[in-house]
Parts: sequence; C-alpha cells; structure tokens
Amino acid sequence: MDNAPGKKMLESAQALIRKTAEKMKLDEEMIKRVIEPEFAHEFSLTVTMDNGKKKVFRGWRIQHNSALGPYKGGIRFHPETVREEVQALATLMSIKCAVAGLPYGGGKGGITVDPKKLSKTELERLSRAFAARITHVIGEDVDVPAPDVNTTPEIMSWMIDEYQKIKGYKSPATFTGKPVSIGGSLGRTEATGRGGLFVLQALLEKIKGSMPKFSSLTIAVQGFGNVGYYFAKLAHEAGFKVVAISDSRGGVYDKDGLDPVAVLAYKKKKGVVSGYSSKKITNEELLTLPVDILVPAALENVVSEKNAAKVKAKVILEMANGPLTEEAYLFLSKKGVVIIPDVLANSGGVTVSYLEWVQGKAGYWWSESEVNQKLKEMIVRAFESIWEKSVTKKMPLKQAAFEVAIERITSAMV
Repeated sequence: MDNAPGKKMLESAQALIRKTAEKMKLDEEMIKRVIEPEFAHEFSLTVTMDNGKKKVFRGWRIQHNSALGPYKGGIRFHPETVREEVQALATLMSIKCAVAGLPYGGGKGGITVDPKKLSKTELERLSRAFAARITHVIGEDVDVPAPDVNTTPEIMSWMIDEYQKIKGYKSPATFTGKPVSIGGSLGRTEATGRGGLFVLQALLEKIKGSMPKFSSLTIAVQGFGNVGYYFAKLAHEAGFKVVAISDSRGGVYDKDGLDPVAVLAYKKKKGVVSGYSSKKITNEELLTLPVDILVPAALENVVSEKNAAKVKAKVILEMANGPLTEEAYLFLSKKGVVIIPDVLANSGGVTVSYLEWVQGKAGYWWSESEVNQKLKEMIVRAFESIWEKSVTKKMPLKQAAFEVAIERITSAMV
C-alpha cells in the first residue's frame, strides 16, 4: 500500500502548525507538544466473514490533543487509509475544534477496508469489532467518535450498541452522528453545508463593498455528496445563483442558475448529474468557470499549481478537506482571492456534533430550528474572531485561523 498521500498530508499539516507557531514565537518544546499526538492506538481486527473464514483488518484511533477537552473526530472506512492519514486528520481536528470554539481536542479513527466489498452483516461485525477494540480508550468525557468517509449513522448505532454492551450502561454522548431515534441530533445531516453558508454570508457582509449583492452572485460547487448538495440547496434558497454543479463523473453549467433539488432528483434517476442540462462540463472546467464564488466540496488538492492561474473566482469556500495545495493557496492569496479555510468553512458538522453531545449528556433534545440557531451563533462567532485577527495582523484567513487555534490550545496546556 502506498503511504505517500497520507504521509504528505501529515507533513503538510505539521508544517503548517510549525510555521504558524514559529511566527508566534513559541518555543521548540511547545511546538512539539502541539504537533505530537498524545496517544496512537494501532490494532488488528479479526472478523469472521460470511463464508466462515476469518479476515484481518488494520485499524487506528489516534488521540492528538486533549488540552481543550475530550478528543473528537470521525472514523473512516477506506481502502487507502493509512496511519499517517489518520494522524494528519486527528491533528487537523485539534485545530478545527479550537477554531470553532468547541471544548474538544482532536482525534480520528480509521480502518483500511473497502466497505463496498463487504456484505451488510460483515460490515456490522467489522464495526462492532472496531468499537470493542477502542471501548477502553473512549467515553463521553474522554474521546467522542463520529462518522467520516464511508461511515453512517447506522454504523454509529452498531458501534454505540457494542460500546454500551461492554460498559453495561447507556452513554448516548459517547458517539455523535447517530440516528435521531437513539439520541442523534436534528439538523445534523445538513449541518456542514449549512455552516458553510453561514460563514460565506458572514464574510460577504464584511466585504460587500467589493462584491455585488447576494442575488447576483454566482457559485460553482464541485462535489455533490452530503456537503455539496446541502450547501448548494441552502445557498439557492438564500438567493444565490448556483450556476455549476458536478459529481465524480462530471458536471453541468447553466449561467441562468440551477435548482440543486432538481439536479439531485435527476442524479437519483440517471446516476449522474452531467446530463441534466445541455451544457456538460468536466470537474477540471468547473474549477475555472467565471464565477464569483468557488466551492470545492469533493476531494483534496483539486486546485494545484497546474490550474491555479486559471481560477477566476474572487472567493473560495473550502468545503472539502484541503482542496487547495500549498502552492495554489499561496498563489491565489497573493492574487487577492479570499480563501475561507476548511478548518472554519466545514466546521458546521463538528459544531452540531458538539450540540448532539451536549443534548446526550443533558438528556434533553432541542428542535431543529433551535439547533440551526445555535449553529449559526457559534460558527459566526468563530468567523468573527478569525476575521478580526486577519484584519489586525493583515494576514490571510487561513493563517489567522491557525493562529487563533494554536493560541487557544497552548493557553490551555499546563
């Protein structure tokens, strides 16, 4: 297995923290404390397959930093998952939780597996084996896992069931992203997309002198999974003009605007979005369209030194994790493009996970509108503190976000 992408991801996350911390004049030992994970659990999971044979899978739970509170972070099931990737994501979760102003540290879990190749019963056995393996190192005040790539509320329900069986008591706040019937939160499904829209609106309020009014602003969204779809749908409802949408197999462009709900209905019927309108485009073309706002909501590193010069958007909202390479980020920042970094832009999901955790600990559940209202207050507050630092110190939002996060983490370290 090729560890290179995971390794590169870990190196760039650590380099970013080091660079920010050095600019903040932190000493070497403090920088090491912020970079190194506190615990790295690595294990093998033996699962009995449907044919009766036993199969071994590799799994990890990496607990990066707990200065601000319990570790928080998803569990991913992916054939390319390696330890370095899990560690990089745990590191970035520490930053993201601190940026969002949540009382959490960062954690992440993963299994090297292609879940599409497992039957439902095999997937359940694997999920339960993973939960059993980490039961002794998690808990509502220790480490709170959640879904991530290829994991679902149903998988969370198996994991929490296994955890509670071993522990012998109910603990609904130990996992988030659960089905609503067993203590999940209303509003969780749309939370990441909705949070991105709130951040975008807060930014446009600040720079509205240099931008036309909302209704004439055009948006291109790359990626039409949960995050891309809800962002596009809610932006469309808020009066923005969504002119381009793509999924992994290509996209559509219509300068008069698209209705994301209709595009999704077409995709459900045909399996792709690309035939929805006469103007088909590739994922590459979407990134360089003449739009006001570009929203990469699919994969990492899609905007690189190869295509950065062709990007025409004035604002980039990073809804995917790390959609811009370091080179592209530096090039576009110098050009004056406003980039809302992923650690802030897509923190709506973890913010509502926090609200789910609070509800689980209190045994008291809010309505969907209360959850959305709390999400808005929290994410706009997070944006304000980063905007303020960015303006005072004349630095891009990403650097400001990392500074705010590292300040919050280090001031909580004893």
